[in-house]
Amino acid sequence: MNFILEATVKAVKHLYNTDIAAADINLQETRKEFEGQVTVVTFPFTKFSKKSPEQTGADIGTFLQDELVDVTGFNVVKGFLNISLADSYWIKQLYTEILPDNFAVAVPNGKKVMVEYSSPNTNKPLHLGHVRNNLLGFSVSEILAAAGYEVVKTNLVNDRGIHICKSMLAWQKFGEGETPESTGMKGDHLVGKYYVIFDKEYKKQIEELKAAGQTEDDAKKNAPLIKEAQEMLQQWEAGNEAVITLWKTMNNWVYTGFADTYKKLGVSFDKFYYESDTYLLGKDIVDEGLAKGVFFKKDDGSVWIDLTAEGLDEKLVLRSDGTSVYMTQDMGTAQLKYNDYHMDKSIYVVGNEQDYHFKVLFTILNKLGKDGAAGLYHLSYGMVDLPSGKMKSREGTVVDADDLMEEIEQKAKDEAEKRGKIDDFGEDEKANLFHTIGMGALKYFLLKVDPKKRLLFDPNESVQLEGHTGPFIQYTHARIKSLLRKAKITGNNISINQLAVEERELILALTQFPGIIQTAAEGYSPAIVANYVYELAKNYNKFYHQCPILSLEDEVLKQFRLQLSAASGKVINKAMKLLGIEVPERM
Repeated sequence: MNFILEATVKAVKHLYNTDIAAADINLQETRKEFEGQVTVVTFPFTKFSKKSPEQTGADIGTFLQDELVDVTGFNVVKGFLNISLADSYWIKQLYTEILPDNFAVAVPNGKKVMVEYSSPNTNKPLHLGHVRNNLLGFSVSEILAAAGYEVVKTNLVNDRGIHICKSMLAWQKFGEGETPESTGMKGDHLVGKYYVIFDKEYKKQIEELKAAGQTEDDAKKNAPLIKEAQEMLQQWEAGNEAVITLWKTMNNWVYTGFADTYKKLGVSFDKFYYESDTYLLGKDIVDEGLAKGVFFKKDDGSVWIDLTAEGLDEKLVLRSDGTSVYMTQDMGTAQLKYNDYHMDKSIYVVGNEQDYHFKVLFTILNKLGKDGAAGLYHLSYGMVDLPSGKMKSREGTVVDADDLMEEIEQKAKDEAEKRGKIDDFGEDEKANLFHTIGMGALKYFLLKVDPKKRLLFDPNESVQLEGHTGPFIQYTHARIKSLLRKAKITGNNISINQLAVEERELILALTQFPGIIQTAAEGYSPAIVANYVYELAKNYNKFYHQCPILSLEDEVLKQFRLQLSAASGKVINKAMKLLGIEVPERM
C-alpha cells in the first residue's frame, strides 16, 4: 500500500502539477471479480485533472506502468483504478518483509496507554459478562502493545460496600465456620453462596413483614437482615477490628478463586486498584470544582454540576451529608491513576449500561481541565446471551465463568474424541489439547464480534472445526505444523518466476497483517484481528488444496511453498496470540 501511495503522489504531481498528501489517497484491496491487487479511487483527483474518473484512472495507470517495473498492468472500472503487481514483487515481499522475525513488530511510539478491565465485585464469582470483559480488555492490551504502545493493564476491584457486607453477614449467621478448605469449594464460589443465601433470607423477612401489614417498600427497609448489613457497613467504615478481619478473610478467599479463574482464562494485570482504598477519593476535586465555578452547591449542601448544555442533565457529585457517590470516587480514581502513570490514553472496558455514566465522568474531568482528560475512552461492549438451557448455572441465575469454561472444554473433548484423530496422544497431551481448543473456541467466538454489538454465544457452534470458529483456525495452524514436520525447509530466498493465483492471494493477505494491527489498535477492536486471521486461514486452506506440496518433484517450488506455509503459520500464531488464543502444534 505504501509503495502504491508514494507512486500515486508522484503520478499526480507529474500529470497534473498538483501536490497531494498520501493521507488524501483512498486505496482498497481490489475486489475479487476484477484483475489486480490494489485499487486507487480516482474520483477525488478529477477536480484537478479536469477529466472523467475513468480517463484520470487511465492517465495514472499508464504513468505507474511506465515508471515502475513492479506494475505489470492496470484496468479502470468507473472511478476505480485496479493495479496488478508483478509476481517478482510478491515473492520479494515474502522474503524481505514477511519471513524475517521483525515482521509486524512495531517500533515503540513513545505513548503509554492504560487499559482497565475485569473490575469484579468480591461477593460472587466471575460470570459470563466478566468473561467478555476480561477477554476484550486483555486482547485490546495485546493489540495496543503490538502497535507500539507501552501498556498498563489494571483491575479496579469493587471490594467494599453493602453487597460485600451481605455475604459477610450471611456467612456469620449461617456459615457454621465453613471455609474453602473445609468444603472443597473455590473461595469465590463459597462467598457467592452466602450472597445468594442472604438474598433468600432477606426475601423471606420481607414477605413476613408484608403479611404483618407493612407495605413492600417499608418491609424492604425494615427487614432485620438489611438493617444488620447496613450496620456492618458502618462498622467497617469506622474500622471495627472484628468486621475488618472478617472482611479481609472472605476477600482473600475470593481473590484466590479469582486468580484461578484469571489463570484459566489466560488474562493478567500489571496493577490492582481497590475501591476500599479509593472510595474516599474525589472530595478534594469537588472542592476544586466549586472554587472554579464548575460545580454548584444546593440549599441542602449537596454539590452538583449542570451538564444540560452538553445534552446531559444535572449530576450529583457529593451528597448533602458530605458522603461520596460513585461519580466522586471515579473522579478521584481517574486522578490517582494519572498521578501513578501519566498515560496518554486511559481505556475503561465497561458494559454499555454504563455509557451515560462515562459521558458524564469524562465531561466533568474535561471541564475541570484535568491532565489526561483528553485521552479518556470508554470501550463500551454489549451483553452476551446464551441459547436457553444450553449452560448450567451453579446459582440458577447467571452462568459463572468457571462453569462456562468447564463445559466448553467438555464440548471440545467430545468433539475431538468423536473424530478419533487423537488416539496416539498421551493423557496430559489430550488434557492440554482439550483446554487449548475449548478456550480457543470460547475466546474466538466472543472476540470475532464487534465489541459494541450484543452477541449470542452458542457453545455447540463455537467448538466446530468447520465454519467461522477458533478451532478451524487452530486446525489450520496444526495442519501447517504437520506439513513442516513431514518436509523440512532446506534453503532461503528460493527463486521462482511465476506464482499461482492462490500463492499470490496468500502473500497479499500476509502483507496486510501489520496494517490490521494498527487498524485494530486505533479502533480498540479485537474483531478486526479475529476476522482477518479467519480469512487468512481460509486463504491458506485454498492454497493447500489447490497447490501440491509434498507430492512435488520440483524441489525449488516445493521449498517455496513450504516457506510460504511457514510464513502463514507464523502470522496465524501471532494473530491468535493477540486474541489471547494458543494454537496447537498438532490436533
